[in-house]
Amino acid sequence: MKSQNERKRTFLLIAVPILLLFFCFNTMPLIRGFIYSFTNFRGYGKFDWVGWRNYEDLFTDTRVGNSYWFTFKLALVATILINILSLIMALALNSKIRFKSFLRGMYFIPNILGALVVGYIFSYIFTYILPALTHAASMLASKTWAWLAIVIVCAWQSIAMNTLIYISGLQTVPEDVYEAASLDGATGWKLFRYITFPLIMPFFTINMVLCMKNNLMVFDQIMALTKGGPAQSTESISFLIYNNGMNGGQFGFQSANAVVFFIVIVIISVLQLRFLNKREEQL
Repeated sequence: MKSQNERKRTFLLIAVPILLLFFCFNTMPLIRGFIYSFTNFRGYGKFDWVGWRNYEDLFTDTRVGNSYWFTFKLALVATILINILSLIMALALNSKIRFKSFLRGMYFIPNILGALVVGYIFSYIFTYILPALTHAASMLASKTWAWLAIVIVCAWQSIAMNTLIYISGLQTVPEDVYEAASLDGATGWKLFRYITFPLIMPFFTINMVLCMKNNLMVFDQIMALTKGGPAQSTESISFLIYNNGMNGGQFGFQSANAVVFFIVIVIISVLQLRFLNKREEQL
């Protein structure tokens, strides 16, 4: 009995400080941000309560609308691209090839590097190396193509983690299943469509939800590559909230934007989970 009480006391001593830290650095800022969303707080000085005016203004602000459109477009394209390439990479790395372990280590390097570091490297490539080779203007200077450059960087860095999750899924598929399918004449695309993919569908669900969430919150790549330009054409929601909230004197207004964005991400994630879980049951 004494031993159990000591264990409980030890667990409390471990859990309570962590919960306090989580509350101070996560929950408390979230609550304060929600409160500030009902004010005209500029990030300093005094402020007044404005009620729901910030939330009403969000739906009439063109810059906010453009940032949501850009973010959704980038997240959708990047999520599809990342998962297609990750799945192909996982199938290749899970097959019987030479130097498989070495290649698995090599492909994971992009995920180890910081997003800002990767962004600055690609910024140099897009600004100096590619224009010198193609004799064309930099993609980052084009309102039409700058978003595509950000998609490329997001995909390059995200593919590694998604591939790792797909490899974990592929390794859970029993070899007996493949042997039975091969006896029935299933090969190539049919083997993947009717055997492999249905069995790794839960891993596909995880990758899709996490990938969409991460791409919706894109920030570091934009900070390193374009800083929202040219002409605010690559201004994501996260970047707009940071830039105008911290430097533009719109702390209260952007706090309201952050609350709405949080709700949007939760709704999208829940809808994804419900849809993909139904697909898992059908498969």
